[in-house]
Amino acid sequence: MRDLRASWRRWAPELLRREPGTLALLLLLSLAAWGFVSLAGEVVEGDTHGTDRALLMALRTPGFADDPLGPEWVEEMGRDVTALGSVSVLALLTLVVAGFLWIDRKPHAAWFVLLAVGGGFLVGHLLKDLFDRPRPDLVPHAAMVFTTSFPSGHSMLSAVTFLTLGALLARVHRRRAVKGYVLGAAVVLTLLVGASRVYLGVHWPTDVLAGWTAGAAWALLCWTVARWLQRRGQVEEGSEAEEGPDDTPAAAS
Repeated sequence: MRDLRASWRRWAPELLRREPGTLALLLLLSLAAWGFVSLAGEVVEGDTHGTDRALLMALRTPGFADDPLGPEWVEEMGRDVTALGSVSVLALLTLVVAGFLWIDRKPHAAWFVLLAVGGGFLVGHLLKDLFDRPRPDLVPHAAMVFTTSFPSGHSMLSAVTFLTLGALLARVHRRRAVKGYVLGAAVVLTLLVGASRVYLGVHWPTDVLAGWTAGAAWALLCWTVARWLQRRGQVEEGSEAEEGPDDTPAAAS
């Protein structure tokens, strides 16, 4: 044990100096995974039912459980937003991005996108089968549902797809403005899709929160692997021709 502590003191500062981004990703990954496990434990024990019920009913018109808050166009907008997290839309988006990377002469990045998102889809289905939580029965569903409730498939798959694609696209572009825009858009889309699931009454709030944490954990894992592969030259980074905002070559990620 003493030798282990001595080794840690020797190489930890060097690792922190050379790989601060990787260490930050691993920390965020651990937090996301811990958050999902903790939330899943509370859901299984039934500790979240009261909060779930209160939040779900707070989004309905008082006295009318079948009427979400707001005018009809807001409910229709909720359906439009929730469709962004459907399997068909996310699959098409993934194929489009993979095709773009392929045309941009980044075939390894294209394959990584397909494997990362496809793996996240598989993990999401396995988690649903494992927990087998019933859908909310307090209010009529304002959208079609076909699977069990925990974690929210739309929320998790949106996080998996948008955050993974956002992270990978950020890794193959060197301009900070592009990185920030892509990652910011990915986060906003993920949050909107999850919120729409609760608004439409098809998921408990904790289903959505679990979907976000599980999906974020998977995206962070993929991001960490992508960084490692890029350092080994097995996944392409941004081209050397790309320039930063001051018309000078941007620094590598």
